[in-house]
Amino acid sequence: MKHIRFYLDFVSPYAWLALQQMPKALQGLSYHVEYRPVLLGALLQNNSNPGPAGIPAKRAWTYRHVSWLGHSLGVELQMPAQHPFKPIALLRLALAHGRDGCINRFVAQSVMQHVWVGGQDANDLQRMQQLRTLLQDQKHHNEGGDEVKQCLRANTDQAQQAGVFGVPAWEVDGHVFWGLDALPMLRSYLQGDSWFDGHWQAEAEVESGLS
Repeated sequence: MKHIRFYLDFVSPYAWLALQQMPKALQGLSYHVEYRPVLLGALLQNNSNPGPAGIPAKRAWTYRHVSWLGHSLGVELQMPAQHPFKPIALLRLALAHGRDGCINRFVAQSVMQHVWVGGQDANDLQRMQQLRTLLQDQKHHNEGGDEVKQCLRANTDQAQQAGVFGVPAWEVDGHVFWGLDALPMLRSYLQGDSWFDGHWQAEAEVESGLS
C-alpha cells in the first residue's frame, strides 16, 4: 500500500476539484492518504510567484476555467463572494479538528464545501461558527493555540522541503505531483509504470536556457 501526502489549501479551487476527483482517479488502487493543510501564500512567496490572483488577466481566466471544470466534471463549484481571501482562519480551524498536522477526509470535505459551494463569504463569522458546530465531534485542539499554529508552519515547511510549490500536490516516495491534471500521472506511478524509472529524473535535468 502506497502512502500519499496530499497538500491542500482551502483557498484553491483546484484543490477542491482534486479532492472530489481523487477517489475516482485512483479507484481500484491500494493507497493511504494523509491530508495536510498548508499556507499556499507562503509557498508562492518562497518561490517569488505572485499566483494567478497577482495577474489580472490570469485571475479572470482562472475563475472562468475552474467554473467550467466544475461544470464539465459534475462537481458543484461557485466562486466565493470574495477571492482570494485570507485562508489562515480556515486552515487553523481544520487543523484544530485533526491530529499531528493531518486532517481526515470528512474535515477536508466539510471545509472545502464551506468555501466552494454556495458562493458565500468564506470568512463570514456566522458561517464559520456553523462549520465549527458541524465538526465539533472531531475537535482535538484550540484553533488559536500554539500547537495548531505550529502544525500549519510545519506542514508548509515540510511541503516546501519536499519540493511543493503549489496546491493541490501529492507526495509519494519522494515524488511530487502537482495540479488537478496530474491525477492520471499519479495513478500511473502507483500502478508501477516503468516510464518513471527512466524519465522522472532525466526530464528534470534538462539544462535551463535562462540566464
